Amino acid sequence: MNYNWNWGVLFEEEYLGWLISGVGWTFSVALVAWVLALAVGVLVGVGRTLPSRPVALICTAYVELFRNVPLLVQLFLWYFVLPEIVPSDLGRWMKRDMPNPEYVTAVIGLGLYTASRVAEQVRAGINAVGHGLTSAAYANGFSTPQTYRYVLLPISFRLIVPPMTSEFLTIFKNSSLALTIGLLELTAQSQQIAEYTFQGFEAFTAATVIYVVIALGATVIAQILEKYTRIPGFVGKA
Repeated sequence: MNYNWNWGVLFEEEYLGWLISGVGWTFSVALVAWVLALAVGVLVGVGRTLPSRPVALICTAYVELFRNVPLLVQLFLWYFVLPEIVPSDLGRWMKRDMPNPEYVTAVIGLGLYTASRVAEQVRAGINAVGHGLTSAAYANGFSTPQTYRYVLLPISFRLIVPPMTSEFLTIFKNSSLALTIGLLELTAQSQQIAEYTFQGFEAFTAATVIYVVIALGATVIAQILEKYTRIPGFVGKA
């Protein structure tokens, strides 16, 4: 294969700017979607463990729906279908006047999808605490909200740091699907560089290296966080 390698193209002002812009959009989408995922995921995860059966069923339905529909399909539904089924004025605003519709759609779609995965981690963490501490809290006169606030959630949040690290890394990788609705994040910018320069290996190698650096950085931070939040001698399911 006669391929002319040219790594210097990545450092040309225009293409380097595209890569930097792509990294910025990737961080912007992933981090804002992560905040949304945490907020919704914690509520849904807690809801799945509550004594109230209707609440638990609603939260379970949310998890099953969002986890079992591919993220790409969800993004298409949010971006192309939703504006057509809402009232016409709202749909027109969503399609024509809403600022950065691709970004908003990517954040909402990715955030709600990831929330279903976060909810499962939260539920597993609460269940790992065990019935012993829960019973002890009720025996000491704690209400259900107090039991969750002072006993279950503080412990479970510390237990689920490792699996939540995986979800955090996954949300960065899944952000690449935003290119399908027109958001020029890192993968889309790499693809654009490849199309303009015909240096596809260099462009996608650069994207790969950047994703690896992001993953390694997040892993190191998570390991430090896990070290400081570890509960010495804790044994769940007591």
